[in-house]
Amino acid sequence: MPQINCLIVDDEPIAREIIKAYCSHLPMLHIVASVGNALEAKTILQTQKVDILFLDINMPVLNGIAFLKTLKNQPQVIFTTAYKEYAVDAFDLAAIDYLLKPFSLERFIVAVDKALERLNVAEQGITENEKTEDYLFLKADGKIYKIMHDELLFAEAQGNYIKIITPQNTLLPSMTFSSFEELLPKSLFLRVHRSFIINKAKITHIEGNRVFIQNHEIPIGSSYRDDFLKSLGI
Repeated sequence: MPQINCLIVDDEPIAREIIKAYCSHLPMLHIVASVGNALEAKTILQTQKVDILFLDINMPVLNGIAFLKTLKNQPQVIFTTAYKEYAVDAFDLAAIDYLLKPFSLERFIVAVDKALERLNVAEQGITENEKTEDYLFLKADGKIYKIMHDELLFAEAQGNYIKIITPQNTLLPSMTFSSFEELLPKSLFLRVHRSFIINKAKITHIEGNRVFIQNHEIPIGSSYRDDFLKSLGI
């Protein structure tokens, strides 16, 4: 495993020091910065490669949930917070884990291992899939479905599930939105909203901040619009 760059974002100095101490037990983790608010973090993310983001929620100016919504290409995100009521929002945003303060070193390592596994899959698996496979397998409703890339119209995040739409089926596999996104070739599928991934080849037309696929109307998120249109050569 190569060096993993980490960014700590928390307005409490003690909380930042605890995460630094926990990171010191895992030699592959390299802390690129430790900052007290989201605006400082955004500057770091624009200038340095960050693999894992340890993110507090209750912070001044811009809270962690709102901050994450502004990121187009988010790292693996581990929320570290004292507030359990934001957990659903966090996982809707494809967070890898949600640590409630005070959390133990053991619980911290579990979260980091999840992130490392996801990073490893992203690094080693996607390129091979793009080159050799034009399908994927998904488990839903006690069955395993083989879905051809060309059949997949779009996917929508729905809590801890995702809704996958094909001409034949609507599937609800139990997996995170980001996990599903990693299975897809980036040359064919585009994220147009924090909750929607579409098959570029299936676009019927675009009107305002909406993209139409067959009889489905899908919103285009403001933070995704420019990259979406650029990918279409517009």
